[in-house]
Amino acid sequence: MDPLLKLLATDASLSPAQLGAMLDLTEAEVRSRVKALEADRTVLGYRAVLNEEKLERDLVRAVIEVRITPERGGGFDKLAERIAKYAEVRSCHLMSGGYDLMVEVEGRNLREVASFVSEKLSTIQGVLSTATHFVLRAYKEQGVLMQREAVEERLAVTP
Repeated sequence: MDPLLKLLATDASLSPAQLGAMLDLTEAEVRSRVKALEADRTVLGYRAVLNEEKLERDLVRAVIEVRITPERGGGFDKLAERIAKYAEVRSCHLMSGGYDLMVEVEGRNLREVASFVSEKLSTIQGVLSTATHFVLRAYKEQGVLMQREAVEERLAVTP
């Protein structure tokens, strides 16, 4: 992998000057290369990895296994692209194994996620079945370990 892409994938908050120093390039060269990578859609965006437990919002995340019938002339792609366009969908992947698509969704509460599955996802022609798994806690997100704050342990009670 291109060293510039590797650094951006690890920490996109690095400035062009910092990236240039790490890669022995000028700041202008880094800006030019990043602009070219964005133009040819190699780099699609930049996101921070957030610790959801520290945020003042309650969101429910779910992973949904979806079995679909491939469409003639489009295979799995047309249906997957249609599902991926929903605002509730965070990610959508074609999978091998017991189901075809893995869809990660987000909602304000369990009812909102359940409503998405029952009213939008499962009603799409070509969707054969769904299995929804609610995410209880993230331990690692996009390669970053989620650090939990230390909880004071109770002392053992002895007789």
